Amino acid sequence: MGIKSIEAHEAGLTWVMDDAMQRASHALVDGNNVWLIDPVDEGEAIERAMELGRPKAVIQLLDRHNRDCETLAERLGIPWERVPGNLRGTPFEVIEVMKKNRWKEIALRWREQDALVVAEAVGTAPLFALERGAVGVHPVLRLTPPNALEGIDPEMLLVGHGAPVKSDAAASLRTALARSRSDIPRLLMSIPGAIRGR
Repeated sequence: MGIKSIEAHEAGLTWVMDDAMQRASHALVDGNNVWLIDPVDEGEAIERAMELGRPKAVIQLLDRHNRDCETLAERLGIPWERVPGNLRGTPFEVIEVMKKNRWKEIALRWREQDALVVAEAVGTAPLFALERGAVGVHPVLRLTPPNALEGIDPEMLLVGHGAPVKSDAAASLRTALARSRSDIPRLLMSIPGAIRGR
């Protein structure tokens, strides 16, 4: 299983894996500093990320999104920030999305870039978006959409599953949250196809 896409954008770099859940990872760049977000260790993507500047830390936004976070942090000799409560000394503001026994998730708000990075609560992969727009709520959260994301109006949305939304992300996010419950029948009809796709 390889890379589906590698995409440069104003916040840095995003790579999306060619798998059923379209796992996405990001390299966020501020000056000469690079932060790796929920990375999958894919050679070409990591190489391109390292060309953007000096790696500062690996940031894991979801407790179960271990991916290659620890391995990469060790190899690069940088900290592994696992669902941190704050990120002092970085341009990122931490937003607590979920804090439950089996689901601890934060998001990163980067005001200077007008960007929001969300690991799991919303995504752009087909099982999230359901062909009804750019963004959708995680299937498990459809009945209780993540209200921590309400009122945030980013221009760019980077997610843990699927491609980035690089313009007008605020409207896409608002729409996704608003239709979370009403799209449940569509979600249920899409599950057999998603299972076959795996």
